[in-house]
Order: sequence, then C-alpha cells, then structure tokens
Amino acid sequence: MDHKSAPEIPTGDRGVWENHFRLSGVNAGKRSYETIKVKRLSPALGGEISGVDLRKPLGNQTFQEIHDALVDNQVIFFRDQDLSYDQHKQFGRRFGSLHVHPVIPGPEGHPEILMLHSDEKVQYSASAWHSDVSFEQMPNLGAILLAKIMPETGGDTEFASMHAAYEGLSDKMQKFLCGLEAEHASEHVFGRPKNENDPRPKSVHPVIRTHPVSGRQGIFVNSVFTTKIIGMKPKESAAVLEFLYRHVETPEFHVRFKWETNSIAFWDNRSTQHRAIADYFPQTRSMQRITINGDDAPAYRPG
Repeated sequence: MDHKSAPEIPTGDRGVWENHFRLSGVNAGKRSYETIKVKRLSPALGGEISGVDLRKPLGNQTFQEIHDALVDNQVIFFRDQDLSYDQHKQFGRRFGSLHVHPVIPGPEGHPEILMLHSDEKVQYSASAWHSDVSFEQMPNLGAILLAKIMPETGGDTEFASMHAAYEGLSDKMQKFLCGLEAEHASEHVFGRPKNENDPRPKSVHPVIRTHPVSGRQGIFVNSVFTTKIIGMKPKESAAVLEFLYRHVETPEFHVRFKWETNSIAFWDNRSTQHRAIADYFPQTRSMQRITINGDDAPAYRPG
C-alpha cells in the first residue's frame, strides 16, 4: 500500500483542490463501524478493512458496514483472505448476482470466476485506465479481485476516483459534459465474433453518471471501451475524450495498492477506474476475480 502523505496542492488551484478533497472524503472519515475497522488510504479514495474473515458467512450488520465502506471509499482492500472459489462467490453474492464474462471463459464448473494469469510465457496486464465491461447495457456494480500468486516485486494496481475527477473540473466543463452520451464497444478490444454465440456488445451511456447510492456525479468514459461521443464530429469527440482520459490520470485522484498473497481489492465499478502496473514480467502473477452484476443502467440525474 502506498502510505505517502497527501500530495501538495498547487497554489493557483488551492480552492478547487480543497473543495475536491473535502468532497472526496465526505463520509469516509465520519462514519462509525462496530464490526469492522476501516483505514482511509488517500484523500481521493481507498480504505483498508480489517477485523473480518471473509471465509465465513457475513452477518447482516457486517455486510451493511462493508457495503457502506465500499460506497464511501469507492475501493476497499482486505489482507490474509485465503478464499476458495466457492467462498469467493459466496462473498460476492451478498452484493448481487454474479456476472459471467461474455468473451473470457472461467475455470471448469466456475463460469463466474475470471482468471487473470501472467508468467514468463503468458503476459496479461490490463495496464490502461478502464472501467470493467462498460460496453454492456448494464455494466457491473463492482469486482472482487483476489491475489493467489504474486511476484516478489511489482504488480501493483492503481485505482482512480471518478467522483474526484468530476469534482476537479471547472463548473463550465461539468455543465458542458452533463447530458452528453458516449458509445462503449467491445469488438475493437476482443476482435470480431467467431460465431453467433460469441457476442461483442455495444452500448450508449451518459458521459457523467450519477451514483445510484451516494448521488455523487462521476466521469463515465474510459480509454479502453469508449469509442465516441454521440452527436459530435469525430475530431470534436476525439478531443473531448482525450482531455478526459488525461484528466483521469491526475495523481491526486488515485490510490495505489501493493498486493500480497491472499489480498483482496473490491472496487465500485460505478465510481472508479483502475489499471494494473505491468512491471513484473517474467515473474508470475495469478489472480482470480468475480464480478457483481449491476442492477440499473447508468444514468445522469441533476443534483
């Protein structure tokens, strides 16, 4: 985990950044918990949770506190959670039904499990900033990633708060983006369909998305799956999207997680983007992930 102190605020932008930091942690530092402990990790997002064994069924209060910590912190982390496939799925199902990836198959008997494995022969790393399966009509609620084999060094994951990114924009830019829609597609990432049972979904979503629980606004375009802004000329669309992609890379919006074996990251896909740091090849990095289905299509609701 990156335990560096909060970044220095540029003098000329102090009012904007003070407002951003205040809003980003609006509930994270104030909510009290009885069954878990939550340590905030950066001003923008991220909380490390202790005091719970995820191998065991969650009581209702513990579940609610983990749910609230997820919404407040946007990504939460756990240590020393040696979960089987079934225990992993049991934990995820408390938050909703589980997603089956439309392109990548899971282990035999466990289609809900997505294996992410890299070694000296197979190099897999989602190193570009993205939101998971945003090309679907109802993108997922979140994902729970469990580290099984980790390299001696490297292989961290960065997460970015889309609430903080939105709040870091000027009022005029916020108003310009609200109400715009963008296309998200999958064929340019996964290739052409092999047959009629090999879908390549495509969807249109608002550029600014309102979180259905917290009510906060967040940017909802990403450099992997978003292809264009609806109703704009190609050069206009490309310019706006490129600005937003570079804006999301702002370090003050981030938290960086240093993995250990049996660590878990659980991120809210409605309010974050993430990227893996591809700095560990040819070492082995093996992870297993479950994804929780969304229960509502992305929407913008004026505050």
